[in-house]
Amino acid sequence: MLNLSILLDQAAKRTPAAKAMTFMDTTLSYAQLNGAANQVANGLVNKGIKKGDKVALSCLNVPYFPIIYFGILKAGATVVPLSVLLKEDEIAYHLSDSEAKAYLCFIGTPDLPMAKMGIAGFNQANSCEQFYTITAQPTDPSPFEGHGTLGSLMQGQSPVFESVATSSEDTAVIIYTSGTTGRPKGAELTHINLFSNAVATAELFEYSEKDTNLIVLPLFHIFAMTCMMNSAVYKSVHCVLLPKFDAQAVFGLMQKHKVTVFGGVPTMYWGLVNYAGEEFDYAEIAKNLRKTISGGASLPVQVLEDFKTRFGVDILEGYGMSEGSPVVTFNQEKVGCKPGSIGTPMWGVDVKLVDAEGNEVPQAQKGELIYRGPNVMKGYFNKPEANAETLKDGWLYSGDVAVQDEDGFYFIVDRTKDMIIRGGLNVYPREIEEVMMQHPAVSLVAVIGVPDNERGEEIKAFVVLKPEQTISEEDLREWTKSKIAAYKYPRIISFIAALPMSATGKILKKELR
Repeated sequence: MLNLSILLDQAAKRTPAAKAMTFMDTTLSYAQLNGAANQVANGLVNKGIKKGDKVALSCLNVPYFPIIYFGILKAGATVVPLSVLLKEDEIAYHLSDSEAKAYLCFIGTPDLPMAKMGIAGFNQANSCEQFYTITAQPTDPSPFEGHGTLGSLMQGQSPVFESVATSSEDTAVIIYTSGTTGRPKGAELTHINLFSNAVATAELFEYSEKDTNLIVLPLFHIFAMTCMMNSAVYKSVHCVLLPKFDAQAVFGLMQKHKVTVFGGVPTMYWGLVNYAGEEFDYAEIAKNLRKTISGGASLPVQVLEDFKTRFGVDILEGYGMSEGSPVVTFNQEKVGCKPGSIGTPMWGVDVKLVDAEGNEVPQAQKGELIYRGPNVMKGYFNKPEANAETLKDGWLYSGDVAVQDEDGFYFIVDRTKDMIIRGGLNVYPREIEEVMMQHPAVSLVAVIGVPDNERGEEIKAFVVLKPEQTISEEDLREWTKSKIAAYKYPRIISFIAALPMSATGKILKKELR
């Protein structure tokens, strides 16, 4: 038996007074965090949420996220974390596809009206029965008549709760990811998947109660969820939360809280290296900073070297994916590190590079990276065909092409999938193409990723217009932006007469790159 919420239960027992989560001027101890999570669990159970039910969560990096996340787990339910940038149609799809029974959504900000989008999506999802707004203050009323708030869900509930007994193979989290065909798929991650990866990551980062980590990576993203939250809670680390990356804000929190561990995607490190403000004691910040971690996309070696020059700390780079809970390989100081590589396999994980027939390729030759271990997902929720394609004989086929050098280090060199990684967030061309083709002036669209120094990759759309139709690049970009999450719309649009195609009518994207 294993419930992932044991991470918080044990931290609260061992180090009840230790600082757990800090946001702005508020700090919760591990005992307080656990008590609040227990109130959420009691509230959910009293509202009819049962073991195995799915509960969706849209929340910024504020203490409400871990409180609700662990509360859902304690109730024996499955957490379905959603990107805070999703629009109403996308939310409706995720709620319906995951079969979520309840949905907790943060109120949002004027620039990011999350609850407004959330309730609109909820109203389209017939299978989802309960909606709760996470208001800024627990006593704030619901902005939507007939629906509760997180505060009302927790009100009067006991801060004591015995976590529902779950099997290690039960699904703890459904995290949404996608391929190049169709809509996003929900990867079912079990309690043992996430527990084992959190423990292995905590050992890799050498977390201890003396650490303070800064979490600016979004907690709905598997990288932050496992590596920055779960692994930190396992070791009673003090977590400082920041909802949105801003180099000035990051340096301010690093200096104020003597941050020792920082995790980011390449664009964040690029922003830190290029920030030139003189208001901080960078020598003091560098003295406290002992570990920096990067993932989500390949880190340019130049950024890595510039960061080392400025702060005297190596950025440890790794490789993972939602389906791997997420960490598969990492540069590990005890094993060895190589700049530009994705390191060596995590503890308990086997990695192979294979050809199209599934045969292992010789060293220094390109092959698809496949892996097996306790981190491999149970499968995509209700997607048997996708599972048959991705999971074979216990191995997960990543779709990424890599090489292994003579020292056993892996280097990602290409993708078999067309997925774009923009600023560490996955963007799937097919989804954008389908949206843009809904515009009455558009005939055909092909979306690709193009290199970008700041974001890693930028999104470019090649558009064929219908006969006698016209629209400006700016108008089409704004129209698309209104239909999908802000990180997904194409920043670059090129109008062309025709797309290159094969004899069978397949668009040849390689000719567009």
